[in-house]
Amino acid sequence: MRSSSPDRGKRTHQVWFVVFEQFQLLDVSGPLQVFATANDELQIAGHASRYETGVYSLRAGSVKSSSGVAINAQQLPRRPARGVDTVIVPGGPGVFADGRHCRQDNLIAWIRGAAPRVARMASVCTGAFVLAQSGLLDGRRAVTHWAACEQLASQFPAIDVQPDAVYAREGAYWTSAGVTAGIDMALGMVEADMARDIAMAVAKKLVVCYKRPGGQSQFSSALLEQTAEDPRIEELNGWMRKNLRRAFTVEQMAEHLGMTSRTFARFFRRQTGTTPAHALERIRLEHACRLIESGRLSIKAVSKECGFSSEEILRRSFIRHLHVSPSDYRQRFSSASP
Repeated sequence: MRSSSPDRGKRTHQVWFVVFEQFQLLDVSGPLQVFATANDELQIAGHASRYETGVYSLRAGSVKSSSGVAINAQQLPRRPARGVDTVIVPGGPGVFADGRHCRQDNLIAWIRGAAPRVARMASVCTGAFVLAQSGLLDGRRAVTHWAACEQLASQFPAIDVQPDAVYAREGAYWTSAGVTAGIDMALGMVEADMARDIAMAVAKKLVVCYKRPGGQSQFSSALLEQTAEDPRIEELNGWMRKNLRRAFTVEQMAEHLGMTSRTFARFFRRQTGTTPAHALERIRLEHACRLIESGRLSIKAVSKECGFSSEEILRRSFIRHLHVSPSDYRQRFSSASP
């Protein structure tokens, strides 16, 4: 499928978005714009538009998203014609009945019946729970929003949940991580359907990374502070940011908050869902990214400024969390780059 020519097949690709009350708007609008921009780029290159997109629901009419914006949807047929190439299910609060269990029983039944007739079945964010409940993801790799990965793995142990992937492709089934990751997945579909240069042109037009570095573990330490209920987490992280050259120990962190090491470790994990050591590494890494982006310091100086014990330890941290080396990161994102 990965020919360099966008003309392969010369057939229109039908893409259906299946929505429901309280769906996540960006899960739909992001990928929709990717396909629309792909059509624009194809026309610029002298080719015909290739994507036909539509928004469908179990009932025709206005369907309200979780942000309050409504979309006018067509009614789903009892089963799709075999010409439908892709069905994409968004996530959102409307997926769940009680915050945990999927409530879209009628949609699940439709998905299950449609799957054999559709070339590609996909989900964005927590839309993965709809595909999971249908049984389509059993024995396959799958992705969902980082905050729901543990829940997906617990409820559906037959699924190989990939907590750090931006999107996963397993045969005819594609799943993406949270919200904007749907754009990444749609770009991957454009590459698979058309050509890499078309997908790259779309990414450039939309001002997004064609292949973003790192996985969804890139959510920041600031976000951990916002999700923590106890303000001491924010205070502790602020103290460490001001003293990043220091080699902090868990004992020193605990002492700063007036706790024993064991009490502090339990407190920190309960508040943030991660360990103090992991959070400290994230703080160091985020500061390193900012310094590298500024282009003013060498990689060696950045490692020292951020408290990494060596340039090699900094490199390992970048590879582990962002899947790129510091030098590659500089080439992509430094303001000093040409």
